[in-house]
Amino acid sequence: MPSKRTPAPANAEHAPLQLEHFLPYRLSILSNTISQAIADDYQRRYDISVTEWRVMAVLARFAGLSAREVAERTAMDKVAVSRALSRLVEAGRVNRDTHDNDKRRSVLSLTETGWAMHDEVAPMARAREREVLARLDAEEQRWLTRILDKLLDEKSVKRSGK
Repeated sequence: MPSKRTPAPANAEHAPLQLEHFLPYRLSILSNTISQAIADDYQRRYDISVTEWRVMAVLARFAGLSAREVAERTAMDKVAVSRALSRLVEAGRVNRDTHDNDKRRSVLSLTETGWAMHDEVAPMARAREREVLARLDAEEQRWLTRILDKLLDEKSVKRSGK
């Protein structure tokens, strides 16, 4: 049976959350919308997920990372990264070797097949990014970068989470 509770005023701290005005929700919607537009391009062509592409993009920039380091750099769940890596290794897009000094630690790198795919997908991703940013003038783009850098600053994110 539904509750007969009267909603709190919109400005009350315990009022129902208006997701359409809630910053984390809005950023998530924006991120998902842009990511999916980019993903549509490469998913059709290569049958890879957003997570797999992000793993590949990180390994293109930082070869020799462990799965844990990939998860840290992408801020993605370790299990999701592990599954993506398994698929990428199985598909021949990523090499998993053991570290010279520590046989328990694996290091990851793109294969030639992975590099070939990266070299086609990265320009497509950049083109989509340019399309999104074209909606902003140069000053707005600079402000967006500054705002995102400030909000993503690790120290300020941790402070605000206290």
